[in-house]
Amino acid sequence: MASGTDKRQRGETVTVRLTRDERDTLKALSSRAGLATGAFMRAAAFGDAGPRARRRPPVDHKALRQLLGECGRVGNNINQIARRLNAGEPIDIPELRAALAAYLEIRAAILRALAMETVGEDIPPDPS
Repeated sequence: MASGTDKRQRGETVTVRLTRDERDTLKALSSRAGLATGAFMRAAAFGDAGPRARRRPPVDHKALRQLLGECGRVGNNINQIARRLNAGEPIDIPELRAALAAYLEIRAAILRALAMETVGEDIPPDPS
């Protein structure tokens, strides 16, 4: 039985030398188009990315860098909460809810930056 790679019709490879700036530009253009680099090059050369090319959402690198910083901030808050719990100190529930809310906001922002759907998640209501 033939494996997936045995069935491939594209067996030829073309090598192109690029400067670092040209490669970065190519990556940015293909990302903006939502295609892998190879599919982007086929689309540019032949007008069609090919039957198996899948569009993927363009990545918002600036937003993801900002979110990475926010993840560090929330992670630090959660670490401080865990440290206090391990030391036997009481935890302020609103503080825990705030950390959870910050986590859910960052998660939703990451999904938006990746152009993915967010599933409705709410913070459990305060029982008091």
